[in-house]
Amino acid sequence: MTVLFKNIKELLQVREERIDFVSGVDMAVLPTIKNAYLLVKNGNIEDFGAMENCPKIEADKTIDATGKMVLPSWCDSHTHLVYAGHREAEFVDRIKGLSYQEIAKRGGGILNSATQLQKTSAEDLYQQSKVRLEEVVKLGTGAIEIKSGYGLTLDAELKMLRVIKRLKEDYSIPIKATFLGAHAFPKAFKVNKKGYLKLLIEDMIPRVAKEGLAEFIDVFCETGYFSVEDTDTILKAGRQFGLIPKIHVNQFTAIGGVQVGVKYDALSVDHLEEMRDADIQSLKNTRTMPVALPGCSYFLGIPYTPARKMMDAGLPLALATDYNPGSAPSGNMNFAVSSACVKMKMTPEEAVNASTINGAYAMGLQNEVGSITKGKLANLILTRPIPSYSYIPYAFGSNHIEKVYLKGKEIV
Repeated sequence: MTVLFKNIKELLQVREERIDFVSGVDMAVLPTIKNAYLLVKNGNIEDFGAMENCPKIEADKTIDATGKMVLPSWCDSHTHLVYAGHREAEFVDRIKGLSYQEIAKRGGGILNSATQLQKTSAEDLYQQSKVRLEEVVKLGTGAIEIKSGYGLTLDAELKMLRVIKRLKEDYSIPIKATFLGAHAFPKAFKVNKKGYLKLLIEDMIPRVAKEGLAEFIDVFCETGYFSVEDTDTILKAGRQFGLIPKIHVNQFTAIGGVQVGVKYDALSVDHLEEMRDADIQSLKNTRTMPVALPGCSYFLGIPYTPARKMMDAGLPLALATDYNPGSAPSGNMNFAVSSACVKMKMTPEEAVNASTINGAYAMGLQNEVGSITKGKLANLILTRPIPSYSYIPYAFGSNHIEKVYLKGKEIV
């Protein structure tokens, strides 16, 4: 099947040559074509260019995009979309003055979600999660990573990962699964942390790998959670079973997690609200993608990732939602893009690069999505008529998406 988009006001993120990601000053460069066409064939990008060079073909479907823009769909490389229930009561507690850490010490936070998930059937968990997935796709997300980590027992972690696997089978959006058994120490191991590390390494990781339920392994490396030493041990074990490292680091404190991520060639290090000069230096000349989660900073009222300082140092940066019930209950990548511009002082060009091509790399999907490149999947956003692409983050309260396409097919 062929689909022809014609009279596109501006076609964004055009990359003739395949590249993995952009860094430093190149983050500010967003290649576009004005008054463009885009040809899709059998779900892939077949051709594109200026309208004056548009081929005269009889496409199965022709879409007149006059006044509208087309860009690759958002690539959300950090979510916890599979979870049970909600935590709005903790939201009210924070309004009343309790911190995230104080709520966690009272049995809230991750442990609250774990308790709910352990009681939820796999079918119910799937039904809750599919609603969220369908919602974020309609908001423009065309590739997504989903973590476990709200199970904290072998059976519950496997249940989460099997739900993610089922979502991958049932939906055409590329989905990457991450094993995050090291999200928190469960109540049963509160005074036996070595016992939980033993369970992770000797039982959970081998079982996840045997069933092929995850491609990545993640650790919440943070004061009060998993230490740098714990993280080193877990990532080493994961690597032995072929799981690629991704780490939660520097959310509340900087304790050396970035360095252990680099040591194990982590595909990404995520959060980074607290960044020391030494952390930035550690990431230079590596293939590890820093990922900022502005929705979490907004919701918890904590600092934002110092994007300007990092990009000025020559680093790349990706943006993701951190969609989860406790610290970022929104999977809206449009809000992440806008927040990055407003709060992190990223330009619209930088934010789009961070949310498309760099986000794709942070999931290992750079050869499939993230740019308008021949041969990549036609996972696309068609905007409503807008004056410029800067209008997307500028008018943050409005929906600027007219239609979303996955593999060239309109999502309804």
